[in-house]
Amino acid sequence: MKVLANDGISKSGERKLTEAGFEVIIKKVSQEQLKDYINDNGINVLLVRSATKVRKDIIDNCPSLKMIGRGGVGMDNIDVEYAREKGLKVFNTPAASSSSVAELVFAHLFGGARQLYHSNRNMPLEGESRFKELKKSYAGGTELRGKTIGIIGFGRIGREVAKIALGIGMKVIASDDHVGEAEIELEFYNHQSIKIPIKTEPVSELIKHADFISLHVPAQNKPIIGAAEIEKMKDGVGIINTARGGVLDENALLDAIEAEKVSFAALDVYENEPTPAIRLLMNESISLSPHIGAATTEAQERIGIELADQIIAHAGK
Repeated sequence: MKVLANDGISKSGERKLTEAGFEVIIKKVSQEQLKDYINDNGINVLLVRSATKVRKDIIDNCPSLKMIGRGGVGMDNIDVEYAREKGLKVFNTPAASSSSVAELVFAHLFGGARQLYHSNRNMPLEGESRFKELKKSYAGGTELRGKTIGIIGFGRIGREVAKIALGIGMKVIASDDHVGEAEIELEFYNHQSIKIPIKTEPVSELIKHADFISLHVPAQNKPIIGAAEIEKMKDGVGIINTARGGVLDENALLDAIEAEKVSFAALDVYENEPTPAIRLLMNESISLSPHIGAATTEAQERIGIELADQIIAHAGK
């Protein structure tokens, strides 16, 4: 069988597939040429990340295609149900990148609490000439210990965020449409661990009590957090979105930052990827990263291996 890794695959994943007898092609084919490439080369398995879209035109017109694999969590760039109705196997790697995304949340959160994202912009420009003034400007940082983090979406990534939060002494509240209660296990040295049950509550309650709010939900038809929800939040709240663009109303966020309702925000995803709004990019109260939640060496290795395992398993059925 032929596998096209259109958005790449780790060396370990490629090696595992090759050893199992698959021909692996690692090549970036443009969206416009993808259908013809699949047909001309008899591709049986298409592997994508977030960049490549697999819509009905590809599903209907590529008879050699048997499997579609998504390296990552969200599958909103694939017409999943339609593909499955047509008999294709569609799968993703929900567990592989959870830790990476959760750590990025806290990279932004630590930076936000101490205004590092802002300081890093100004120190290279004015650190030599205005050191004392900058020191005074950034002296009002906040500790995370003892603060409450509200986690909206309590799947694998949300739970990894909760683990880190509990580990640094934060209080955790969570909201999820499908999970009523989840057990978080904190693991320590020498195989020691403790389990902590966390009950979920409605978003309408969570937003009233959280000092920081982190979003971990799939793509939505409309924002989960908009102007009405922000109005109910604590003054000075911090908001982090590493989930999907559109789950947070960016205009409402900018208005709330201007009104000092929101003290800072952190975004890894945007409504208009790959061309985020200039107002977001230029706002000094927003910590920014270019959709790199799962982009760690370790996560990519896990994703490649998990994709390979699923391809091999499905091919054997």
